Amino acid sequence: MRLANKVAAITGAAQGIGRGMARMFAREGAAVVIGDIQDDKGAAVVAEISAAGGRAAFIHTDVAVASDLERMVQTAVEQFGGLDILVNDAIWSKGGTAVTLEEADWDRAVAVGLKACYLGAKYAVPAMARRGGGSIINISSVHGLLAARDSLVYESLKGGLILMTKEMASDFGPQGIRVNAICPGMIVHEGHRHHDPTSASARFAAELYPVRRYGNPDDIAYGAVYLAADESSFVSGHALVIDGGLTAQLQDDLAGRIAQYVREHPEE
Repeated sequence: MRLANKVAAITGAAQGIGRGMARMFAREGAAVVIGDIQDDKGAAVVAEISAAGGRAAFIHTDVAVASDLERMVQTAVEQFGGLDILVNDAIWSKGGTAVTLEEADWDRAVAVGLKACYLGAKYAVPAMARRGGGSIINISSVHGLLAARDSLVYESLKGGLILMTKEMASDFGPQGIRVNAICPGMIVHEGHRHHDPTSASARFAAELYPVRRYGNPDDIAYGAVYLAADESSFVSGHALVIDGGLTAQLQDDLAGRIAQYVREHPEE
């Protein structure tokens, strides 16, 4: 029960990585507030947690709306007595270059994936300070470290989030509030099309990652529990990469492995 007596609020927790973190936080003893725009899925996560003996609440939260984020924090305080942990996980993005991306899509992506993290902290930090401290965890990506083509706004969001994390860690450390980021690699969850571990896509992923598999939400949730728990009390301003070793390898070696795989599996 590494998070016993703690209260967490997680945006984007109705599915995927957010859902995985909510379930694991609850198993570790935290009360969890799930903020999402997917009402039915959010309620289902609350039901899962409650059925397992945990404590959880759902609040409809559009992270692009400041008042929704403020209400999410208020829900944590009113229903569970305070707030110790904020996880900024919600994301919306669209592919495109500086030429092809529409301005409206840029604005929406920035509102959900970057501005919302600032607003979440704006309302969470005072609540955490009243509890004597806390932990903010921003979900960035390996795309915040290395760029992919046709992904201008996503790379900008995730890269910006890492530096935002470091800046907030500097601002709020004196109040006992730690701020860290997690940079996941490829994480497959229920929001994706079904991935059979024996499928061609799964076997191809095994060639990309040194650990020879893609990730799942629990891989990220374990890291989040560490950053939320007291064991990491001296960790702040850090971007924790959880990517199965993807970004640790030389790209020419990876390119050679992919080429070999294609030669050996031409039917795929």
